[in-house]
Amino acid sequence: MSTSQTPEDAQDTKARLRDAIRKTAPGTSLRFALDMILAGHLGALICIGDTDNVLAAGDDGFRLDISFTANRLFELSKMDGAIVIDRGLTKILRANYHLNPSPSLPTSETGMRHRTAARMSLLTKAVVISVSERRQVVAIYVDGHGHQLQSVPELMSSVNQMLVSMQSTRAQLDRALLRLTTLELDDYVTLSDIADTIYLFEVLMTVSEQLSDIILQLGSEGKTIEMQREEFIGNASSDYTLLIRDYAKDSSEEHAQCIRKQLHEISNSQLHAPDKIAELLGFENKGEESIMVPLGLRTLSNVSVVRKGMADKIVDEFGSLQQLLDDIEQNPSKLDELGVDNPSILADSLYRMWGKRA
Repeated sequence: MSTSQTPEDAQDTKARLRDAIRKTAPGTSLRFALDMILAGHLGALICIGDTDNVLAAGDDGFRLDISFTANRLFELSKMDGAIVIDRGLTKILRANYHLNPSPSLPTSETGMRHRTAARMSLLTKAVVISVSERRQVVAIYVDGHGHQLQSVPELMSSVNQMLVSMQSTRAQLDRALLRLTTLELDDYVTLSDIADTIYLFEVLMTVSEQLSDIILQLGSEGKTIEMQREEFIGNASSDYTLLIRDYAKDSSEEHAQCIRKQLHEISNSQLHAPDKIAELLGFENKGEESIMVPLGLRTLSNVSVVRKGMADKIVDEFGSLQQLLDDIEQNPSKLDELGVDNPSILADSLYRMWGKRA
């Protein structure tokens, strides 16, 4: 049986594994049972979902069909064999069930339970959980892919490091964006300035993703951490997209999302390379000191009187931020003609950012 996956299959596996992690997170009945099994120095093999195919891969055992509770799962784990539970975690269907997946199914696991769990996850669409009595380890398997559960203290150690990293990166990013706005208004933004800012956005987004994965594993213990993560992220994602639209050859939002995906997948060294950033933005033969002309979407969107969608309309009319500044100095009523509320406030806000007017 081949273990190669299409991109669609890989996405499905990832989604199912995340759902399995959510079901085994602290605060859930299943996690409570797993913690009791570990505390009791017991082992267990638990199959959740795809019950028809799971049952077809084994025999014997005890037919139960009883309501699922953490205490029942703990007590049944004292017997050998697998415990079979329905997908919704409402019924325990079998206990002491003897599973016989084909030994030809590939796995790199060594322990008996872990090998059986990995093979059952390849053979069926079940979520298979293996608890090692000797090593005191809980592993979840989906499509042959394993994930080892960590304790809350272990996870919190990583959380604290990531929160410090997010706070530091966010502070650096805020300073970089303020500097970038000044450079944009002065019409002196270089490719190097854009590359440095993009790098900070990518660091922030990467740490945020990693923290989200840990928050998922923390379950009910992760609510406060999620609030802190959201506070550090703020409006960074929308600002990131607007920054790319400001400088990409194709400024559509759809294309900006494609560029973001490419930026997220390239190596760290490439993120530091201005020529690679220029290539992804759609430009050739640009050096790090090349002048870049912004549309002004990000700067305009941060002005309070610019309603949602109005920044695009202004940019379509004026073409660039610098052209907007030049034109409104000569004809400020033009903003009024575009339907901008309080055009004088918008003009004053831009001039104050620019330092041209008190």
